[in-house]
Amino acid sequence: MTSYFRYGIIIALPLALAIATYGVSYGVLAIGAGMSYFEAILMSILVFSGSVQLVAVAMIASGASFINLVIATSLLNLRNLLYGAALSDGFHQLKRSTRFLYAFGINDESFVLSTSKFKEIGPAPRFFLGAAITFYVSWLLSSIVGASLGNVIDPVAYGLDLAFPVTFAALLVQSITNYPAFATMGLAALLTICLEALSPTNQFTIIIVGIVAPFLGLFLSKKGR
Repeated sequence: MTSYFRYGIIIALPLALAIATYGVSYGVLAIGAGMSYFEAILMSILVFSGSVQLVAVAMIASGASFINLVIATSLLNLRNLLYGAALSDGFHQLKRSTRFLYAFGINDESFVLSTSKFKEIGPAPRFFLGAAITFYVSWLLSSIVGASLGNVIDPVAYGLDLAFPVTFAALLVQSITNYPAFATMGLAALLTICLEALSPTNQFTIIIVGIVAPFLGLFLSKKGR
């Protein structure tokens, strides 16, 4: 059990460094958007989702209403339901209360890393735990660093605002292994470009794309069976 936990930490460390990069970006951008130091760090402690937090920061900076903020971030986080369902078989031996704690560690990075390693070593909750804790510590510490530098550096000047999309794109490429996934990505990119051209920085773009594009992948997957 302990060996799987340590293995999870070791395997997660390289990706944790990438997470730290956009964790700093989040902290800097959060302060720049008008959040207090306490608010920025508290969000990282309680939310632990880079994509959701960066979207929230962008919406706060654009003056979005609280209702729109809640709707957008909730829809964006719906993917964790699918992640949890995919990981559930590996966690069935855990107590229900323990599974709730493990669920907090589910995000894009921990899901991609764990599902790929589970194919090699079999279901290993301790591996997931080691990886999730590593990512959480990396995200929290880098958020603190970023928030501390928020009033000192310009994130755009140093390209920090690109850290998250670049890292997420690297993760995305690894999961595009078939035509439905490729077609879904293509439609999502096309819709995003068109919607941004029609209404730049519209806070509903990510919601619309996130709902519409997956239907193409689902249709093609069923058609191919």
